[in-house]
Amino acid sequence: MEPKRDPHSQEPPSPGSMPELAMPDIETASLRLRLQYAALPYRFRKDGQIEILLVTSISTRRWIIPKGWPMGKRPPHKVAAQEAAEEAGVEGRIGKNSIGHYTYEKMLSNGAFVPCRVDIFALEVCKQKSAWPERKRRDRRWLVPEEAASLVGDAELAPILRNFAPVPGAAGS
Repeated sequence: MEPKRDPHSQEPPSPGSMPELAMPDIETASLRLRLQYAALPYRFRKDGQIEILLVTSISTRRWIIPKGWPMGKRPPHKVAAQEAAEEAGVEGRIGKNSIGHYTYEKMLSNGAFVPCRVDIFALEVCKQKSAWPERKRRDRRWLVPEEAASLVGDAELAPILRNFAPVPGAAGS
């Protein structure tokens, strides 16, 4: 019988000390992150409070921010703005520089999961449409940052929403 391993040890477990199903998949360590671009749509209420717009994902109905895959040579911030228009029906001034990023596991249509890095671009909403391409497939909701952070399922996205503090008129810089 093999001795118990110290869970705080930096040494890897010896072969055979873990059940086969619990062995780490070494292939996944070299898997590259796929890149996506997201818009963080926001607005200021009359009292100066910030609100963030979340949408539901199509398949799992989780609350997310609009995001999508790169589009050829299109600049990342413009991809993010287009995703916001298609998924949430909003337009506005988008910053050219990313305000942060998060990672998550994306489920593909074939059921496989791929690791993704999402670069986020702040979008100050100037126009909200009542009709937009994905309106029948998604819900949208305006929330204060703390509420938005509590609804999103992505652990790395929540603190970005919670700490988001744009300056009025600073978008698009």
